[in-house]
Amino acid sequence: MTYEYEGKTEKEAIEKAAAELGLEKEQFDVEILETQKKTLFKTGYVKIRVHTVDNVDNVSSEFDGKVPNATVRANNPRIVSNPMPQDEFEQKLIDFVKEMITKMGYEVTVEIMFREEKKIGIKLTSEKSSILIGRKGKNLDALQLLVNVYAGHLGREDIRIILDTENYRIRREETLVRLAYNTADKVRRTRNSILLEPMNPFERRLIHTTLNDIPEVETKSEGDGLYKQVRVIYKGLR
Repeated sequence: MTYEYEGKTEKEAIEKAAAELGLEKEQFDVEILETQKKTLFKTGYVKIRVHTVDNVDNVSSEFDGKVPNATVRANNPRIVSNPMPQDEFEQKLIDFVKEMITKMGYEVTVEIMFREEKKIGIKLTSEKSSILIGRKGKNLDALQLLVNVYAGHLGREDIRIILDTENYRIRREETLVRLAYNTADKVRRTRNSILLEPMNPFERRLIHTTLNDIPEVETKSEGDGLYKQVRVIYKGLR
């Protein structure tokens, strides 16, 4: 299910959603739809869309809560001391992912990358990593969706599974942050809006959050379906 909420800040909107839905923040995924910065004549607000855990949109997002600092994560990877499965659930995830990719015709090594509360990272090692990633990570997102659906079938809807290979997730974050700043600079120079490529909910949220503190621009999601586009709009100093 999806719901929309507004607040003066992203935090306020998320807290309002949690209170009204009776859920913990970890139980839903947040997509920022629109931001309006506070000015002399306008009250600032943030409009969000909430995807609860029974909606497939939530499995495409790598993180919930605050957007991480890609550089910090690159320098401090969350690598577990023991990459081998520690219980039956982890073993079934490993077997499912390996069988799925093997049936695609590719050899792969699958191991646990990290363990966090309500989140498990799985690392794929393959000579065909570029194919597993696909254009803009869409193949990796599709594989991640399937393994999350499988985890739900095992009765573990509370666990979010993250797939990665060749550190693609981190590299993609860094690329998107640079894209956001470069686009904002262009929008400020030309005073025209720019519509970015289609992105999944996590990637769109990264763009929104990166540009949230730049006073001359605002961002808004456009389109339907899982892969929407972010429009960066010139607002000027007011």
